[in-house]
Amino acid sequence: MATAYAQPAAANYFAAPSHPPPKQRGYRVCDQCGAVEQPTSARFRLCGGCMITQYCSQDCQKMHWPSHKQICQHTSKQVSAMKQPGDMDENLVKNLRKFVSAHSTLIGWAGFQALQLKRLPSNVRQNALLIELSYHPSASESVRRFSIKGTHIVPRTYVTDNDPLVGADIQRREERCRRSGGIGTAVILIQCSDVSQVMPVEVDAPSKISWDYREDWADTLRHFVDSGRIDFKPISTTPRGIVYG
Repeated sequence: MATAYAQPAAANYFAAPSHPPPKQRGYRVCDQCGAVEQPTSARFRLCGGCMITQYCSQDCQKMHWPSHKQICQHTSKQVSAMKQPGDMDENLVKNLRKFVSAHSTLIGWAGFQALQLKRLPSNVRQNALLIELSYHPSASESVRRFSIKGTHIVPRTYVTDNDPLVGADIQRREERCRRSGGIGTAVILIQCSDVSQVMPVEVDAPSKISWDYREDWADTLRHFVDSGRIDFKPISTTPRGIVYG
């Protein structure tokens, strides 16, 4: 029997909340100094080469370049190799990266729920979430160029063993996260046709994350992606009551 909920998994499933929600850790962490992006601070910047690593400032980005250079250039080369005319829409790679950036909150939340990290934190070291997308290049709105084809829980080695450099980068993030008290790095693979992007999400200890545990995460993911919405806000139950965000 399906689990029945009194309310949808997203606080704004039917309508967006009228107030700006607070952010929880799990979205943007500066890869140099470890600072966590806050609603009151300037938005963190993404590395223009890999579009994955994040920085709180240009100074941190410059300081981190010597250690980031290898994985960044490796990722950029992979992206360039995918841009082969004739086999697929040449804009697929670019649009996929934009999709992941626009839906980062939703995708991170879905990975947290799919791997059941609040109940089984050890899953972060064993499993990964694979999100398969369908591509609609003729869609007039960029947010509607992808739809959910399917979601799967796969062994984490499916991602880490296929590319040693990516695996080493995930391991580095994992060790940093654990040193700061987190449980590790959740691995999410977003794939469309032969193009894929790995999204690593450093996760705090479950006691520090107030997101409600939900089993209807896949339906919520599909609802927001397929309807072209990028305003997802999760529900969190805290000692202070319900928090949207």
